[in-house]
Parts: sequence; structure tokens; C-alpha cells
Amino acid sequence: MSEESKKGCLLCPRECGADRELSSGVCSVPPGGIMVARASLHMWEEPCISGERGSGTIFFSGCPLRCVYCQNREISRGEAGKMIDAERLTEIMLSLEERGAHNINMVTPTHYTDRIITAVKLARERGLSVPIVWNTSGYERVDTLKKLEGTADIYLTDFKYMSPVLAKRYSSAEDYPSVAAAALREMVSQQGRIVCDDDGMMQRGVIVRHLVLPGCIEDSKAVIGHVYSSYGDSVILSIMSQYTPMEGLEGFPELQRKLTPEEYDEVVDYAADMGVENAFIQEGEAASESFIPPFDLEGV
Repeated sequence: MSEESKKGCLLCPRECGADRELSSGVCSVPPGGIMVARASLHMWEEPCISGERGSGTIFFSGCPLRCVYCQNREISRGEAGKMIDAERLTEIMLSLEERGAHNINMVTPTHYTDRIITAVKLARERGLSVPIVWNTSGYERVDTLKKLEGTADIYLTDFKYMSPVLAKRYSSAEDYPSVAAAALREMVSQQGRIVCDDDGMMQRGVIVRHLVLPGCIEDSKAVIGHVYSSYGDSVILSIMSQYTPMEGLEGFPELQRKLTPEEYDEVVDYAADMGVENAFIQEGEAASESFIPPFDLEGV
């Protein structure tokens, strides 16, 4: 029995208990099926994920976390997308591989975990050979992650906050730091060391993303400090400067500006001083809505 049906949906840490066949849960997606907003080759991930041909990125609608500053809110609120079944998701994966995708990149997939596992199994039976990337906010239940062992090859996970105060204010998830820490521990336990092919494309391992928020520099340092002191260079850190102020932040004046170069440089310098070597950083003018693809049902 899936986590979507036993006592209602318990896939994410919200554990809202919704009957996903009949009603929406905290993730805000309509009942039944899998809601997808876009499936295409994506060039804007880390170089070891996007490569030269692109990552086969599937954007799922809905999100259990729902951060106030979300750049993908058009789909994270469950307001855009098309309902498909596991069979169609299998076809999409195979099509992306045929187009040259280095991997299949599941973006915000947690609330569809059981259905995605079914689709991946079908795709592999039909010849899918590229890695599966689990692209997540980091707000994951360990029990759900355990189900993904053997399905997810790469975890591309956020680690957003170490401060419960910030986590509560921006994501209504005061438990985010402890939940994300436990989730990351499970991800690293599953994947072990980083494995790349001869072209430098990642085949297995964990990438930890951290988006530096304006005015939150000390918390960013705390995140990097935790990840590096816990795992060293056995995971790849991706320190991101692309925060883009979106509409709907009237109650959060501190987020109504871009990150300054000085703020970002301070965080990067902190990581360097700690000895971090296995990391990606963003240079130049990264804060732009060009990072947000059109959710126009391409490939769905």
C-alpha cells in the first residue's frame, strides 16, 4: 500500500493525511494522477548535470514547502500543469533520453514519489539508461527517501536554512533544519561517493544547493558549515546567488531586493576559508527571471 493511501498521504514531512485520490493535500495539486507543467532539455543546472546536451527536466506541479519567495510559484501553487498517468510519464522520460538528455531530472517530485517510482521502473524495463536526478527542496521524510533507493541515482537537494526562525518565517516549516539534516544524511548514505563518467557528467552522488538570501548571510554560513563539517568534499556544494524578488512579498520587505555582490562574496569567501573545494559558484549577474522557464506544457 502506498504512502498516498495508507492513512492518507504521508509522503512529505507535512504528513497532511489527504486522500490524494479524492482531495488535494498541502501540496495543492488536484486529486488523482501526476500534474506536470513542462518536460524539456534544460541547460541551467550545474555543469555536471546539464552538460552540453541538457538535463531532461520534468517540472511537477505543487509543492509541500511553498516558500514565500518561490520563483516557480506558478506551478508550486498547483495552478499550472496537465494531469498525466505513470504510463505517460514513462513515455516522457524515454523521449527526453532520445533527444539526448544526460539524465532525467525530477523537479519537486516528493508528493508523487510512489507514482514516479512506478514510472521509472517501467522506463528502465523499456531501456532507459540515463541517471535519475531527484531535484528536491530538502524537505523530505527519511522513510520516503528510503523508498527511493535504487530509483534515484543523484540527489540534487536544497539546504535552505539552519535557522528555525527563518524556516518558519519564509517556509512555514520551523522543523526544516532538522528535517533537511536528517534527509541529507540518508541521501549521502544511499549514494556514497560521487561518480562521474569520462565526460565529467555525474552518474551518482549528492549535490547540495544553497540559495543565499539577502540579509541572511550568517545563516548561509551556518548551512555551509554544517554541510562541509558533516560530509566534507564527499558532496558537491552549489552556492547560488540567483535570488530574484518576485511579486507577493509585501509582508517581507527584507526580501524585496536582490542579493548584493558583497553579500555573496562574503559567503563564498567563508566556504573557501573552511577549505571547501568541491563546489559550484555563480559569477556575474545571476539574479534574473531568465532562470525561470515558461510552464507552457512543452513535452507533456
